Amino acid sequence: MPSPALDDEPQQTTPHPDHLTPGLSKMGLAAWIALLVLLGAELMDLMDQSVVLTALPAIQESTGAGPAAVQWLTTGYSLPIAVGLITGGRLGDLFGRRRILLVGAAVFTTASLLCGLAAGPGVLIGARALQGVGVAVMIPQILATLHVTFDGQNRSKVFGLYGVIMSLGNVLGPVMGGLLTEADLLGLSWRPIFLVNVPVGLAVLLLGRRFIRESTVPKAARPDLTGMLLSALAIVLIVFPLSEGHLHHWPLWCFALLAAGLLTLGAFLRHQRRKQDNAPLVPLSLFRDRQFSGGTAAQLAHGLLCGLFFMTWTLYLQRGLGMSPFHAALAFVLLSVGELAGATITTKSGGRFARRLPQTGALITLAAMVAYAFRIDAGQGGLTLPAMTAPVVLIGFGLGMVSGPLADLSLARVPHGNAGAASGLFNTAIHLGIALGTALTALVFFATTGGSPDAGLNRDAFVTVLWWVSGLLALMWALMFFLPKHTENRAG
Repeated sequence: MPSPALDDEPQQTTPHPDHLTPGLSKMGLAAWIALLVLLGAELMDLMDQSVVLTALPAIQESTGAGPAAVQWLTTGYSLPIAVGLITGGRLGDLFGRRRILLVGAAVFTTASLLCGLAAGPGVLIGARALQGVGVAVMIPQILATLHVTFDGQNRSKVFGLYGVIMSLGNVLGPVMGGLLTEADLLGLSWRPIFLVNVPVGLAVLLLGRRFIRESTVPKAARPDLTGMLLSALAIVLIVFPLSEGHLHHWPLWCFALLAAGLLTLGAFLRHQRRKQDNAPLVPLSLFRDRQFSGGTAAQLAHGLLCGLFFMTWTLYLQRGLGMSPFHAALAFVLLSVGELAGATITTKSGGRFARRLPQTGALITLAAMVAYAFRIDAGQGGLTLPAMTAPVVLIGFGLGMVSGPLADLSLARVPHGNAGAASGLFNTAIHLGIALGTALTALVFFATTGGSPDAGLNRDAFVTVLWWVSGLLALMWALMFFLPKHTENRAG
């Protein structure tokens, strides 16, 4: 990594080969701080995606939120991210990735404070949506900056670290949510799960401005405002009725919105084809590369299974088995141990195994999910934490082998000039998947439980979820055949 710039002048996105990092061990202190700031910003997003999970029962009791509001505490965060990531990625390309990252971090930090001060479910959902807006602006700059800065084996190692952070964030969020809620600091119940973001966000702002090197696309054209509007409208029109349909018994307006969303998506694609030679929001040429298109589709399946599994798992642990938030957090610790172990393997592989590594992880997770389903059926309400340790750790281990290599291989051949757009699309895939997966909980989980705390209903519904998740894992494994079997040269 080059030494971070101390001024605000943007640098070109294609560094000279001599400026590429010679080795992670040879990075200076300033470069390490820049890397840690980038990964810290990613960790904030991932933790807040899942931090509400173990706190959901406490939030319901405190605010009087019903099943619909509970669902929107997650969807309200994921939907703005899915809507805005493509735009956020392109804005970074055009106006400077460091600058846009800091704007997003400021919005996210402010919204976190509002979440911690919210008195009712409506305000909390609105503040969660504002958090999502900040993330949509901030997160694409992270992958884009890593992509244009590192090359060769160093790139694989950095993306391995990125995978570790992905794994850590997915499980640290529920753990922190459970521990902070159970601790009831100063009588604040669940509120510290959001307030803790304030000092972290301030650190990202201060250190990011000082140590992250600016990069942008030279001679950038004006942003595609029409494309931004059409893409946002299409995603909202598709995700909103999927989230609300079950609650209203699938009225006609839900199907009308879905049809309008598909038509808007078609209009967006036609507009992008016309704009291909004039700074489009989405360079459609990216999808001619089967490596990028297949990897992005696999990332969408990854988001679907995460959105479906993690919310329903915490409800099963606390309602189906009667665990406290603290003991539910311990279950997430077991999963995190497995994830960190799997991610560590990917970090040390240096990209040598290409698609075989994430595919193996998907198969391990699939086998563990099936074993977990049978274990729940056999144990019923008497299933203890030690009894579920083996499948839960293996689920984490398999998932930990997926995130880093999937991002690395999917983006490997993307030209540096399109790094922001590609990063935005790739991140959109997982967040859109999470939003859709959360929406699926209405059909797969809440359709059985009806929001009831009955232990038997919650157990039966969760077993159904596990079979759906197993199918999504099989799909993700198949899509990874589009990734290279051997490590290829990186894009310049």
